Amino acid sequence: MKLSRRLEAVASFVPEGSRVADIGTDHGYIPIALVERGICPSAIAMDIRSGPLERAGEHIRERGLTDQISTRLSDGLAELAIGEADAVVIAGMGGELVIHILEGGRHLWSDLQAFILSPQSELEKVRRYLEANGFHIQKEDMVWDEGKFYTVMLVVREAKACWYRYGKYLIQQNHPVLRAFLEKEEQRVAEILGKLEGQDTPGARTAREGLLEELRQIKEAQDEMQGYYQDTGAAGSGVHGHGLG
Repeated sequence: MKLSRRLEAVASFVPEGSRVADIGTDHGYIPIALVERGICPSAIAMDIRSGPLERAGEHIRERGLTDQISTRLSDGLAELAIGEADAVVIAGMGGELVIHILEGGRHLWSDLQAFILSPQSELEKVRRYLEANGFHIQKEDMVWDEGKFYTVMLVVREAKACWYRYGKYLIQQNHPVLRAFLEKEEQRVAEILGKLEGQDTPGARTAREGLLEELRQIKEAQDEMQGYYQDTGAAGSGVHGHGLG
C-alpha cells in the first residue's frame, strides 16, 4: 500500500518483527502497509469511533489481511491487553490527546517495547511529559507533507531502577511475598534514617543519600504494584502464601 509522506515516516519507525497496535487508525493504512511489507506479523487497528473502524475493516478485507489484522473499538489504549502488542502507533492527533492516551495506558508502559508518536501540536508539552515519566526519545524525524510539517518520534521506556532491585516480573505479578518484603524493607530503612537524624558528618550524609534512594525505589515498586492491582482487579497472584509474620 502506498502511504503519504507523513504516514510513510510513521511506518518507517515501527521496529521490524513487532506486533503493532495502531491507535486512532482511521482508514487502517498503517497496519495494512506494515503487514503487507512483512515488517509486522500482525496488527490491531484501534479507534474510538465506529465509522473509521468500519472503513479500516473494509480496507483490511479488500487486501485479504483479516487473518493478520484485527479491528477493535477502543478509547485510546483502554482495550489493549498486556501481551497483545510490542509497539503502539499514536499519530494524527494533538499533543494533549497523545498525552491523555499515554496516561490512560500506564498499565502497558513496561510491557511495550516501542511507542511511535506523531503529535500534531504541543510538541514541547509532549516531550516534557515523556521526560518526566521515564521515556526516552530514541529517534526523531520531521517531514513536510501537503503543506504541513509533521514530527515523528520513536520512544522507548527506560528501565526502572526498582525493576533491577526487586524484579520486574514480581512487580508486574503484584506478588504477595514481594509486597510483604517491601513493607519490611520500608520499615528497616525508616528506622536507620531515624537513627541518622541530626548527624551531619560526611559519612552520615552519604549513608542518608543512599537510604533515601533505596526508599524511593521501594515506593516506586509499591506504586507500580498498586497500579497492576487496580488494572487487574486482583490482590495479587496468590502464588504461595507469603508465610511472613
